[in-house]
Amino acid sequence: MAGRLAGKVALVTGAGSVGPGWGNGRAAAVLFAREGARVVVVDRDPVAAAETARLIDEEQREVLVLEADVTDLASVNAMAASALKKFGRIDVLLNNVGGSIPGGPEEMSVEEFRGQLDINLTSVFITTKVVLPTMAKQGGGAIVNVGSIGGLRHLGHDHVGYSASKSALVQFTRQIAVRYARDNIRCNTVIPGMIDTPLLEHRVSRQKGRGDLATLRREAETRVPLGRRGDAWDVAYAALFLASDEAKYVTGTEILVDGGLMARSA
Repeated sequence: MAGRLAGKVALVTGAGSVGPGWGNGRAAAVLFAREGARVVVVDRDPVAAAETARLIDEEQREVLVLEADVTDLASVNAMAASALKKFGRIDVLLNNVGGSIPGGPEEMSVEEFRGQLDINLTSVFITTKVVLPTMAKQGGGAIVNVGSIGGLRHLGHDHVGYSASKSALVQFTRQIAVRYARDNIRCNTVIPGMIDTPLLEHRVSRQKGRGDLATLRREAETRVPLGRRGDAWDVAYAALFLASDEAKYVTGTEILVDGGLMARSA
């Protein structure tokens, strides 16, 4: 069914990619455009954002590229003002910025832990804080936050800051959903599992104790019930559903995109 976001303006943070190919944010931004949205592509890397915009241009859809640091309130305020000046409204906010560093409480510094909270949780607080008044004034909107199975379970490697922040993100989302339901603003979380994106090659495979790229790809064959890693489009389609009016009665909940991994007992 085409045109699921027709007439809407979608703002996607982390819409670039750490390397060539399809990251979750890039896939979602392009998919939103294909479904009729005018898309605001936000990333702190202007080159990565420009590539996403080029792909949207190929879809013959309207796109605006904005550089922003979503952990900084002034930067986000400026970004949102530019988006509103261009399009006049924001109907969908996809919070896709995040990142992990390895370590438990003994290995990780206090500064690193706080940094994990900032990039994975405070960033969502800031963008949501800034966009909520606009959505309420215009009569509604949809916020979709990207979590992680790392926020639900210990997966065999320590990343205490990432896990804590992604776990907190779920409850933050529920709080927003309840508080702003009367304003017709829905808020939900997409929770990806083992997803094969450029992030896997360019960051995760280089983290201490995680194994090389081939090992990371093979582990899904035995750990994931479906026997494989997902891709960015799996995450993007879940986000599209939650952003669209098809999910008009869905708020304060989570969609797992994990191939059944969390359903396993071990």
